[in-house]
Formats: sequence, C-alpha cells, structure tokens
Amino acid sequence: MKKDSRNGYAANAVLVLKEKIYLTPHYIRATFHCDEVALFRESTVGVNNKIFIPPVGVNDIHFPEFDFEAGKWLLPPPDVCPAIRTYTHRGIDIVRKELVIDFVAHGDNGPASAWIMYAQPGDRIGVSMWTAATELYAPADWYLLAGDATAIPVLSVILETLPARARGRLVLEVSSQDEEQPLYTCSQVHIQWIHNAHPEKGSRLPSVVRLLPIPEDVSRYAYVAAEFTAVKEIRQYLRKEQQWTHEELNAYAYWKAGVSEEGSQMARRAEAQL
Repeated sequence: MKKDSRNGYAANAVLVLKEKIYLTPHYIRATFHCDEVALFRESTVGVNNKIFIPPVGVNDIHFPEFDFEAGKWLLPPPDVCPAIRTYTHRGIDIVRKELVIDFVAHGDNGPASAWIMYAQPGDRIGVSMWTAATELYAPADWYLLAGDATAIPVLSVILETLPARARGRLVLEVSSQDEEQPLYTCSQVHIQWIHNAHPEKGSRLPSVVRLLPIPEDVSRYAYVAAEFTAVKEIRQYLRKEQQWTHEELNAYAYWKAGVSEEGSQMARRAEAQL
C-alpha cells in the first residue's frame, strides 16, 4: 500500500476476469474476481484508477511503483512491464469479491481495448485504486454533464447517485445510435445523445454545450470528460464566457486525438490546472 498526501492511500490488487458482456457493439462490461476487494470497501465508485495490462504471454502482474515526489512511474523490466491505463471502476461488490470495469472497444490500437477484446475468463490484469472515499461531484441544484464514450462510466455513476430534486442536462457523444445504452437516474436531468462517427477528427460536444439553456438563479455544477480539445473548448466557454468558477466545474481530458495516453499525459495534466 502506498500513500499520496493529496489523496490518501492506494492499494494494488490482481483482477481475474469472470465474464464480459457487450452492452453495445463497442462497449464491454467486464466483471472481475478480486481476492483483495476488501481493501476497496471505502472506495468511491466512479473515480479514476489505474489498470495494468501485462504483455502478451506474461501471466504474472509486475506492478510498477509511482514516485509521488517525482510524479512518474518506476517501471519493471521491459519484458514484463505492463501497459498503464486510466480507468473508472463501474461497480464493486465486497461480498461477492467482484469489481466491474467498462471498456470502450476500439480495435487493436490500444492495449486495454485489445486486451478486453481477446480476453477470456481467467485472464488477469492489475489495478491500483484509492482506498478512501472521495467526493466525485459537488452538490448543486442544476448539473451540466458532458462527455464522449470514455466518460460513460463516470457520468453514469453520477446520474445514478443524483438526488431526485436535481435538474440539468447530460450530453453524451457516441459513434452511432447503436452505441446508445440505457442510463438510470431518479433525478430530473435530461439525457441527450449525439452521434459522431469520427471523434478523432473533432467533437460536436462544444457546439452542443453552447446551445444549452443554463439557468442563472440556482447553484450549478459541471462535470466534463472527453477528448483534450473538446474539453479545452468547453472549459474556456464556461469559465471565460459564462463566468463559472473553479468550484463549479471539473473538466478532464481523458484522451488526446492522435496521441497515446503516455504521450498526452503532460498536456492533459497542464490543461486540468487551468
């Protein structure tokens, strides 16, 4: 177990695939068995964690260590070094010792996508998760939730946990109508799906968000998660044109078009501080 002074403790665990289900043609829900699941009994469902995908032919998980002072991973030897990816755990069951992660399957051009597409029950990955509860979103009267397919897990969790009195708009961008999936909420948040077959060439999210009617006489909060450029445009619109405060907006670039997670990490971190 390791400690980051900003976020509490994080623990490593091995996940063993139990089953995977295609919720849509390109969206896979994976249920894992986890002997160490009790470590995460206080974890907040929906927060970002790290998964570790072992190289092909490697059965053991060789966990890297994160140097919080230097802000970088200390990696094991290249022949056993896992690919490190950021993912949102979608559900956790302490009694059944299960953890659920949703994956976007976009072909062999990413290690996590390739792994889940070919994975069979019994295959293993590693996970590093925060063991303490954290606030996923701020309380408010009106919510703006916006994201692409990579944000469906976290935005689904927010929707499911909003109180019945909460109002607002959720905009989700997916490749086609076939990629829409049932979402559940007891709130009064209106759900809008938009379609974009080529999100790597540009997102429709910023233009759609600009057209949304946003009330001015209530407390408000926005959670935005999508491609780097789309998130940057939405952040600038809300903060500079609509005068939203830092406390009213959390905006995360989950990926950057044409760049791997490792290659875009520094740019995404810098943008998140603005």
